[in-house]
Amino acid sequence: MTNTSDSKNVKLIVIGLMIGLLLSALDQTVVSTAMPTVINQLHGFNLYSWVFSIYMLTSTTAVPIFGKLADLYGRRNIYLVGMGFFIIGSALCGLSQNMTELIVFRGIQGIGAGALMPLAMTIIGDIFPPEKRGKMQGVFGAVFGLSSIIGPAAGGFIVDHLNWQWIFYVNLPFGIIAAIILSIALKEKRNKEKRSIDWFGAIFLTGSIVSILLGLVLAGATDQPGTHYAWGSPQIIGLFCIGAILIGLFLFIESKAKEPIIPLFLFKNKVISVVSIAGFFMGTGMFGAITYIPLFVQGVVGTSASLAGYVLTPLMLSLIIASIIGGRIISKVTYRSIIIVSMTIMGIGFILMSTMNVHTSNLSVVFYMIITGFGMGSLMPTFTIAVQSAVGPELRGVATSSSQFFRSIGGTMGVSIMGAIMANQMASGLKEAAKTTLAQVPPATLKQFSNPQLLLNAATRKSMPHDVFLTVQQVLANSIDWVFITGVIFVLIGAVAAIFLGKERLKPSGVTEGKESGKMKVEMEML
Repeated sequence: MTNTSDSKNVKLIVIGLMIGLLLSALDQTVVSTAMPTVINQLHGFNLYSWVFSIYMLTSTTAVPIFGKLADLYGRRNIYLVGMGFFIIGSALCGLSQNMTELIVFRGIQGIGAGALMPLAMTIIGDIFPPEKRGKMQGVFGAVFGLSSIIGPAAGGFIVDHLNWQWIFYVNLPFGIIAAIILSIALKEKRNKEKRSIDWFGAIFLTGSIVSILLGLVLAGATDQPGTHYAWGSPQIIGLFCIGAILIGLFLFIESKAKEPIIPLFLFKNKVISVVSIAGFFMGTGMFGAITYIPLFVQGVVGTSASLAGYVLTPLMLSLIIASIIGGRIISKVTYRSIIIVSMTIMGIGFILMSTMNVHTSNLSVVFYMIITGFGMGSLMPTFTIAVQSAVGPELRGVATSSSQFFRSIGGTMGVSIMGAIMANQMASGLKEAAKTTLAQVPPATLKQFSNPQLLLNAATRKSMPHDVFLTVQQVLANSIDWVFITGVIFVLIGAVAAIFLGKERLKPSGVTEGKESGKMKVEMEML
């Protein structure tokens, strides 16, 4: 357990954790801005999506494993291991000579990232009492949002004024500083009793996650960059079947393991089970919005590629404000109230976005994003605080990482599902247009210019026949609208799930962590 007696140490720990969290979150947005330059120099356009996908695969898989290891061997040791993976992966990414090397090294970097965020939240839960966690979780949520704002600008600056390798090298000094601070300031008193590791559980969990996420990543329209197989192909169905089988085996192993990676008895706790469900559906909606808003602004509204990188700034600014507010009010109201109200606001934002069309102005998009961001902001700190307060210190790491894990899985699945819906809507819309509004257009011209991806390039937009341009623009707008309609459904399911939280709320020190953690501890010892 962490020793919090030294207030100076607490301040240093918070600084170190913020640096680590900023690095892991910032790295995603910095890389996205720099990738066009990277693929141009490394000649790997067809592998473009894998630079992001492999990071997502390894980081999502690592989250619950690092959470359990932190409960077994201490937060500091496991956090430093994760930071080591992240630093080494960053250095190797900068040394990459081709896309294959970059993808492999991004996987190593992702393993480290899977430790930095959930363990940062876990350590905050250790060093602050329940009544102060809300404020700190809100601040950390704001740091995460801030990274999404400064990331595109930092990536663009580095690429324009330095070499692209520096988007990875910049992690090294800050990562090392964060590791040194935490190794000195974070003191722990742990039970020295030897405890076993559920290696079989870790292997089957990893296999199931990788199989399912690979199926989601590789599925889609076969003519899209980075995708290879249709949704109904034997390869994709096979990956999903393998994933399902491995999940079944994982659950069986966890029911028998002495130290399970994800203790199944955790989900007997109403707060943890409901928050996991609500967080999953929140993730599907949130990541869907973040992914497809820039596509609408650039492809439909016609904003330049450089400015499109900043289009999420209003959403992230409102998210930061709401995160801070949510962290401060969580001790005054029930979890259910915050989650339902926040998801309702988020749903309203999605409904407004589903009305966007070719005539929608940038100002309207900004307004819709601000509303959506206010809905998102309070959810993340509320989810984290709720699960941490439902267990004692001995289970806080695995509970926190499990909550983060379900949000990550939800986000991954949401983006894939929404992408499939958008692709199907575009295909049917273009097919219908070829019979009606574009019936008089020569087939060769229609085939050349009917790809909605052409709308992302300003020069190509100007070269398109006017009637083709207007039709394809409208089809893309309608297709993206269906993404947000789907998001409304996901958010609604999450809000309904939150009803079952009842009147659960954050309690002062010594109340929540007495009754619940004692019950959990007894069940854990019985297994």
